[in-house]
Amino acid sequence: MLTYKGGHTVGKGTYWDLANGRRIDVASEDVLAGGETATYVRMSSAVMLVSGPFIGLLYAILMPFIGIATAVVLAVRKVVGGLHNLVTKSVSFGWQPDRAHLAGKKKEKKEEKK
Repeated sequence: MLTYKGGHTVGKGTYWDLANGRRIDVASEDVLAGGETATYVRMSSAVMLVSGPFIGLLYAILMPFIGIATAVVLAVRKVVGGLHNLVTKSVSFGWQPDRAHLAGKKKEKKEEKK
């Protein structure tokens, strides 16, 4: 078993919460801190130290693809939002719930006849 949840009793080892970088060293047997949502990975400090540069390299390699994906998602959301506004304006029948004409609508001024 490689992953453990918070509140479980575990044996000797080093346990890492990768979500926040918390490290717990257990000398013999102890209960992991946190609730059921906290997930810990049992891994030695040397493995974590060696894996850091590889994770950074992977991030640097994938960064252009992450940027392209972000731009595509933002563009699609903008287009879909514009189409949604266009459709709602064309389907609208003039009802404007955000306006209240409690004193009646303003009447146009007519020129007085002499």
